[in-house]
Amino acid sequence: MIVRDTFYIDGAWVAPSGKETLDVIDSATEDVFATIPAGTAADVDKAVQAAAKAFPAWAATPAKDRGEFLQKITEGLTARAAEIADVISHEVGMPRNLSEMIQAGLPTMTFADNATRAGTFVWDEEVGNSLVLREPVGVVGAITPWNYPLHQIANKVAPALAAGCTIVVKPSEVAPINAFILAEIIHEAGLPKGVFNLVTGVGPVVGEAIASHPLVDMVSFTGSTRAGKRVMELASQGVKRVSLELGGKSANIICEDADLATAIPTGVFACYLNSGQTCSALTRMLVPRAKLAEVEKLAAETAETFTTGDPFAETSRLGPLVSAVQRDRVRGYINKGVEEGAKLVTGGAEMPDGLDKGFYIRPTVFSNVTNDMTIAREEIFGPVLSIIPYDTEEEAIEIANDTPYGLAGGVWAGTKERAIEIAQRLRTGQVDVNGGSFNPFAPFGGYKQSGVGRELGKFGFEEFLEIKSIQR
Repeated sequence: MIVRDTFYIDGAWVAPSGKETLDVIDSATEDVFATIPAGTAADVDKAVQAAAKAFPAWAATPAKDRGEFLQKITEGLTARAAEIADVISHEVGMPRNLSEMIQAGLPTMTFADNATRAGTFVWDEEVGNSLVLREPVGVVGAITPWNYPLHQIANKVAPALAAGCTIVVKPSEVAPINAFILAEIIHEAGLPKGVFNLVTGVGPVVGEAIASHPLVDMVSFTGSTRAGKRVMELASQGVKRVSLELGGKSANIICEDADLATAIPTGVFACYLNSGQTCSALTRMLVPRAKLAEVEKLAAETAETFTTGDPFAETSRLGPLVSAVQRDRVRGYINKGVEEGAKLVTGGAEMPDGLDKGFYIRPTVFSNVTNDMTIAREEIFGPVLSIIPYDTEEEAIEIANDTPYGLAGGVWAGTKERAIEIAQRLRTGQVDVNGGSFNPFAPFGGYKQSGVGRELGKFGFEEFLEIKSIQR
């Protein structure tokens, strides 16, 4: 078992102010996998004070030099990729072969991208008689989720450091061990003390202390819309800058002329990745009513290929959910779908055959779903696909936009040009057309209650900058 009993504050591993610890549970075995300290407001204050003290010198460090530090971190992440993948597969349940590519690979790419950007970004420009400067926003508080734990930390830490900000990170207490590995890598890279700080604990204590601390200039949060509203409420008292990446209920429009044999299996995968624990998962599949039976057959056949089992077994395509709470929540949604009259095509709330331990859910497909059903309105965060029939393309677009969220979406049409036309009418932050793949350098974020601001690439970097104009 892994025991972590210190925080990383001001360039050193320091003892927590309290005695309480939190268990980290292995999602496949239900055993305690690790323990971490439960931080307090006093621990947060110590970390924020360190970050505030370090900020002037770090902000004044040449951007090229900051980029060199990030490159060292990139190299450290590369060297420990296998270890990171192992840890996250235990924590979250993603199959190990995907974890190394996604859970370890994406953070490494993000640090490398920001290492380059720090040295090439144009920090000032002339506008008439004004010199317009871009400067770091200050001390950043980062509060991150458990589903893509290191990826979400990297999305905040890498651009913040490249921009010249200092940072205090609170990782999810459900999947925190990967954050300790990052802290070790940052320490080995020789980052000046106080620039990066790590405090673990629960959201209502550590998260709220970060969001409300008077020396925190910006809060960057990824998680549920409910928790994001609370972060915004607390941060508003200090008129802090807030960046939020929240929930989603993304629609995947399958057009009349789409290649169903490709579109449906790809769409099911886009719903089930990471056992459906993905904020941008394409969980609502909108299909022409006349093709409903054909789509149901293809979706069921695909879902049944998602072998459920141990994340470390090569045959597993679907690991467990992250926790008992999450498993029970998803089972509740499946039961609700049946109660409200949706057609259960495959799957269900029962434990998958042959598994008596672990937080597993059967890969599930519902059909004849209407957009007013609970399973079509609320974010489930499990391997549950809702197939919604439509009669006209206009109706499909209307259904897709009829949601409080606007994080992601998909369109499949006979031509890419036609798919893009429809994508432009969706009120959402990103849309994949005809199976377009995730781009880790494109802006990621949402409309409506899916958030405020963007992450990744230059757009994510610019979130951490203030703009100053000097008139001459």
